[in-house]
Amino acid sequence: MTDTLTARTTRPASALSGPDAARIAAAPGPATVDRIAHVALSSVVLPLATPISDAKVLTGRQKPMTEVVFLVTEITTESGASGIGFSYSKRAGGPAQFAHAQEIAPVLVGEDPADTARIWTKLTWAGASVGRSGLATQAIASIDVALWDLKAKRAGLPLAKLLGSHRDSVRTYNTSGGFLHTPIEQVIDNARASLEAGIGGIKLKVGQPDWRLDVARVTAVREALDPDVPLMVDANQQWDRATAMRMGRILEEFGLVWIEEPLDAYDAEGHASLTRRLDTPIATGEMFSSVAEHVRLIDAGASDVVQPDAPRVGGITPFLKLAAYAEHHHLDLAPHFAMEIHLHLAAAYPIEPWVEHFDWLSPLFHEELETRDGRMYVSERPGLGFTLTEQARAWTVARAEVGKRP
Repeated sequence: MTDTLTARTTRPASALSGPDAARIAAAPGPATVDRIAHVALSSVVLPLATPISDAKVLTGRQKPMTEVVFLVTEITTESGASGIGFSYSKRAGGPAQFAHAQEIAPVLVGEDPADTARIWTKLTWAGASVGRSGLATQAIASIDVALWDLKAKRAGLPLAKLLGSHRDSVRTYNTSGGFLHTPIEQVIDNARASLEAGIGGIKLKVGQPDWRLDVARVTAVREALDPDVPLMVDANQQWDRATAMRMGRILEEFGLVWIEEPLDAYDAEGHASLTRRLDTPIATGEMFSSVAEHVRLIDAGASDVVQPDAPRVGGITPFLKLAAYAEHHHLDLAPHFAMEIHLHLAAAYPIEPWVEHFDWLSPLFHEELETRDGRMYVSERPGLGFTLTEQARAWTVARAEVGKRP
């Protein structure tokens, strides 16, 4: 018996060994149905009609935002199947994302695009020296989203259905009408217009140096709208711990859905204290660029509502891991920005989520998302359901290609 066991445990698992075995194990196998033939990367600069100001501008930490830079990835396979994805940057990082994507994109050619998890890992190793967060994961995100779009299109399903959706529509709230550069009368008009367009909730920016102005703005909007309209506020990390606690208590009377980013994004202990001591839920997480950062926040009990951003954490592949962890902890989900991606991911989250409505990206795509009765609806279009406009092509400032078109 001993001899038999010894023979079994010492027998080579493969005729290959060392680097050759590792290479074969990491390559698409006989189940491969298609291979990536061509990858196109584009840097697209979207100008904003009005410079945008939130609390970070009023406290002097940032300048008004005048544009958003998108990294767009288009992947085509040998059979002609295609997928599109994007990530983005605000104020800084666009050229760096594009440069890093150029460096790692060559490893995609010849891969089976269905192998999303393995390709994500391969991309992280291709750029391992710059880490697994920040610009590195944001560059990977654009590629990863394109792969999932391609996978869903091949299946003939909206991405939400491919993932296994829990619902065909998601509660939605508007942010773009409530920035601090906007006079309060216009904020109220914007809110009413959003509600008339079928959007369900309204988020207001707060965090000004004079806290009384914040309270006045929230009061004005609450009094102008139906008391049942869901209302959120977002301080964009501009309060210290004492101010956040004081403002949280003052704002309790407004029945807010949540207070967003009251503290520095990485102050897990401070957020945990607010979560324990305030009745109003605390929401945060949009600034994180890795799953690990979110896990630290969740483990600390530092939020009631997690707000991951798929283009920031590395795409759909890591987002799904984070969503599973958040659901395990019974947390609410409200993904940040990029509703074109996040609608599908929120529809697949077990606990009723929210999706943030921004109209900024509409010039980039031919298609629009439907909102009615306070909800955003998943379309029947396969994949993400979006195609680029000629305007998006016109705003392209840099382009790179890898491989050959089929």
